[in-house]
Amino acid sequence: MPNNTSSSLVRRNLPLLSQSVQRQLALRHRGVYVRVPCRTHPEDLSLDLLGQLGLSDLYLHIHANSGRDALSYYIHLRLDESCARQWAPGFDTLGLQTAIAQELPQASLASEILVALLLGPMPYEFPSLDELISAIRIRMHIVQAAQETSLAFHTSEAERPEAFWSYKKGSGFVIKSGVSLVEALTQATQPKVSGSTFAFSCYRATEYVCLLGIAQEIEHCHPEMYQNLQQLWSHRPIMSGEFHDVFLRELGSIEHPLPPKYFVPGDRVWFRNPHEASADVEGFEGSWLMYLGNGLFNNFWNCSKPYNFTQKCVEIFHWRHGICQDRHGVARMDEQKIVPLIQASLDHPEELQHIMSIMARYREPRGLYTAAGGCVDTSREFSRWVRPGTSDLMLPKS
Repeated sequence: MPNNTSSSLVRRNLPLLSQSVQRQLALRHRGVYVRVPCRTHPEDLSLDLLGQLGLSDLYLHIHANSGRDALSYYIHLRLDESCARQWAPGFDTLGLQTAIAQELPQASLASEILVALLLGPMPYEFPSLDELISAIRIRMHIVQAAQETSLAFHTSEAERPEAFWSYKKGSGFVIKSGVSLVEALTQATQPKVSGSTFAFSCYRATEYVCLLGIAQEIEHCHPEMYQNLQQLWSHRPIMSGEFHDVFLRELGSIEHPLPPKYFVPGDRVWFRNPHEASADVEGFEGSWLMYLGNGLFNNFWNCSKPYNFTQKCVEIFHWRHGICQDRHGVARMDEQKIVPLIQASLDHPEELQHIMSIMARYREPRGLYTAAGGCVDTSREFSRWVRPGTSDLMLPKS
């Protein structure tokens, strides 16, 4: 985006840098671009953003630049470079919440989300300030939902609370007439609300959690879309590849990977099983999770015990030691067998270092298994835009 006019929000005595070094720093932390309809003072937009989110204590840590390209005027927001290096060295955001809290007493989930976006290595673009606000709220809703979600793992069976859902042959589970989609999703995933645990695969579980976070926000900011979504789900669900295409956008790729430990709370994340034989066991191809922030990923099967990055890598590594066969000769996973193996590895530093040297590498492309591949995905998934007039979330016809 050319024609930048700088308006720094940081008032510090920093050493002068050469233009080449400044360009390198700008490339390193691309941050957030917000489209604006006309020339807007960067400081005004930043203050508006922080005021709406209740994050005014971040004021002195943000740089804002204004510019214009062929599409429109825009404001570029990024975290102060020294803060980015200190709070997330090498784009490692797993300790970001703790780092922010040491500097800002009022650190919160919202502040962790915004800071992670502002120091991002690839640009996040929003067609308006309202869309950025909604994106942060959706991520907060997703985190809160994921923290309360506990399910019964199953790859071939599924259940939903009968008062809210019915099964439609050829389509899947749909909500009953007159039922709130938000309430139906909550009842299906949160046993603290429903009193029961229902059978899911981890992939379908991430869809429900993402959909719940999106539905909660559009019910507030785009009621017409919410009604259309609720109407659609009473006829057919959107699942699998279609769910990704309709509701989510993806940042990063095999060719241009995100840093391995760069996560934003509310991201949908894939940990791949790099061991071919155990990956052939149904349900153990990998693990779909939601990033909760503070270095934790949710645990769909026991929400009171979320994973950290190391625990998830070690668990997936030991799947190769849990392969067994059922009475029909079909490969299955003996998860109880690997529980002590996981703990033993976590308790022995040398073994743990060896496992992490294997697992904490980027995954291979789908279908390819080599000794070079680890379990870390190269991309992250998150919600599309949802506001009236700027939404790119296009619901299909029922």
